[in-house]
Amino acid sequence: MAASREVVLLVDGYNMIGAWPELERLKERDFEEARDRLLDMLAEYQGYSGTKVYVVFDAHQVPGPGRTYRQRRLTVIYTKENETADECIERLVGELSGRGRHIYVATSDHVEQRVAFGKGALRISARELLIEIEQNRKFIGEALRRTPERRNPLDSLLDPGIRRMLERMRRGGGEGGGTRDDGGGEDFRKTE
Repeated sequence: MAASREVVLLVDGYNMIGAWPELERLKERDFEEARDRLLDMLAEYQGYSGTKVYVVFDAHQVPGPGRTYRQRRLTVIYTKENETADECIERLVGELSGRGRHIYVATSDHVEQRVAFGKGALRISARELLIEIEQNRKFIGEALRRTPERRNPLDSLLDPGIRRMLERMRRGGGEGGGTRDDGGGEDFRKTE
């Protein structure tokens, strides 16, 4: 996705759950767990990519005004009564476009893709988004493997005697510990 302007991704949540094999299997056991797993995956994606993600879930057959809240740093929206996720996404595209943003709509619903495109958003299918998420995971894994694991970057720069003295101090042994260091380091106490 483009990076020069703010990038917004509007996701049809239940469409992703039905289209991604892992979530499809999970929803057979526990629908709420599938929804939580989707939010975990999208939060990780948002954190790595810098894309602002809105996840929209249908609640059009549930009475009430709908609900918007922040979860895992995502904006999660349950539609209001008599509003589908598609209608909510179309409304959001209209509200968010024209403000220096690139807007993408993630759905495999072809009609919704065309409507979103007509309103100025770019479309990304459920399959394409899953591939992008999986690629990001690989990049993160590779970056972690390339990063040398160093507990303390200053540790390697210290004289071994000073390092031992500081370690004794950290463990509550005082500055010099009262005796010569067993490791052959110097005793740094002042003697007169």
